[in-house]
Amino acid sequence: MPTRLRPADLLRLTDEGANGVLDGRFDHLIPDAFPTLDRWSTRLHADDDVDVWLISWVPERNTELHDHAGSFGALTVLSGSLTEFRWAGDALVERQLDAGDQASFPLGWVHDVVRSTDAPGAPIEISSDAPTLSVHAYSPPLTAMSFYEVTDHRTLRRTRTELTDLPEGGTK
Repeated sequence: MPTRLRPADLLRLTDEGANGVLDGRFDHLIPDAFPTLDRWSTRLHADDDVDVWLISWVPERNTELHDHAGSFGALTVLSGSLTEFRWAGDALVERQLDAGDQASFPLGWVHDVVRSTDAPGAPIEISSDAPTLSVHAYSPPLTAMSFYEVTDHRTLRRTRTELTDLPEGGTK
């Protein structure tokens, strides 16, 4: 095991992070206006075992098909909806995650994430014009991501690996 934390621990941490955002504990980290053209993120917590991030999502800005190198992960959708496209061995499988939904991903999980365009409306609203928000946890803390493409033979081909400490290929 690369970490002492389990997926259930990461789900609990993302849920606590989401509650902290809603309770105003992280207001000092949140911009007055979220960027509307690119994803934005801020680290909510960091230690030797885990990084916890708040990520904003904007339309038509996917993460690209990627993994989290040697890190487990989890997320809680805070507002809006995300669509995840996960590699299932021979095809991409789609699922929608709405506000309040959680997901965890083990080592080797290859996926792409994008803000859902047909979101049914979030039960938790930060503001009417805010982007979709989610809280993510990575353990051990994220250090690299590999990016992939699906070949004509329905296999994955790694196109590059990048060292990073930013979640989901994002920008600060």
